Amino acid sequence: MQVLINEIKVKKRIRREMGDVEALAESLKRYGQISPIIISRKNRLIAGQRRLEAAKLLGWRTINAIVSESASELNHLELELEENLQRQDFTIEEIAQATRNLDRLRNLVFSAASSTQSCGFSRDSSECRRKFKGWLLNFSAVQSALP
Repeated sequence: MQVLINEIKVKKRIRREMGDVEALAESLKRYGQISPIIISRKNRLIAGQRRLEAAKLLGWRTINAIVSESASELNHLELELEENLQRQDFTIEEIAQATRNLDRLRNLVFSAASSTQSCGFSRDSSECRRKFKGWLLNFSAVQSALP
C-alpha cells in the first residue's frame, strides 16, 4: 500500500550509519522501489529507513509499505534486525559474473537491428556503446576498490 512519507514516524533506530543513500536514491529513480518498507499500524517505521531517506531525497510524497499487524515492540525490533541480518551481499566473483552477463546481453542488444531504439539513449548505437563503456569503467573502479 502507498503511505504518505510525511506521516511516517521514525523513532530510535538500531542503524546509525546510513551509508550511501544517494546511490540508493539513484537506484530507486532508475528501477523503482523493489522492496516495501515496514511500518506499524500507527505509521511508525519498523524497517526500511535507508529506502525512506532515499525516497525523501527524490522528493517522493508516498512510498510502498507493508503494515505489520503486530503491536509488540519486541516483534518490531525483531523485524528490523531480521531484515538487516538475513541478507547476503554478492561475492566479488558473483559481481564479476553478473558484469560479464550484462556485457554479453547488452552486446546482443547492441548488435540487434532494433538496438538503437531499445538502448534508451538515442537512435545512434555508437552513443549507446559509449554510455555502456562508461558504466563499465565506473563499475570496474568500484570493483577494484572492494576488499
